[in-house]
Amino acid sequence: MTFLQAFDLKEITSVTLILFAIIDVVGTVPVIIELKRKAGRIDAERASLAVLLLMVVFLFLGNQLLSIIGLDIASFAIAGSLVIFFIALEMILGHKFFKEEASTDEITSVSIVPLAFPLIAGAGTMTTLLSLKSQYHTENIITGIVFNTLFVYLVLKNTHHVERLLGKTGLEVLRKAFGIILLAIAIKLFRSNTGL
Repeated sequence: MTFLQAFDLKEITSVTLILFAIIDVVGTVPVIIELKRKAGRIDAERASLAVLLLMVVFLFLGNQLLSIIGLDIASFAIAGSLVIFFIALEMILGHKFFKEEASTDEITSVSIVPLAFPLIAGAGTMTTLLSLKSQYHTENIITGIVFNTLFVYLVLKNTHHVERLLGKTGLEVLRKAFGIILLAIAIKLFRSNTGL
């Protein structure tokens, strides 16, 4: 089978939709807005590139990387759940775990952690990639990753439109509501990987 023959529209569509559902960048818009408010701005290009690289590298080297450093998927997921947990607490309680004034380095840092990982390319996404690898051709998975990364970039670039649409009160209500949802997701992720 040649490189071009491996491309399959049905497989690409399936992979793209599966990753779209797992990444759920639309559902994390309130969190993205909160991070943007805290850092001053989000570097959409850097965050998107980090997401793309994380997913492609993990697709090829995920199991090896985790085994080299003596980690399993469960430990990886628990670490991600703790980061999400603290972001959720910050959204709900208004208590700041990070400084408000952000330098260029801090903007870069927020764009990569916690935005690129674990919010967008989190443990769920990484685990899904390893599962997809056993069912689909690598070329189709990479194509699905690229499509999802482009969508992530478009969402990150246009969060200001959402901010304007909702206004200050709407954003505050949404922040609290999604903070609770994010907290529940963090607890579920923690429980499912600790057996509690």
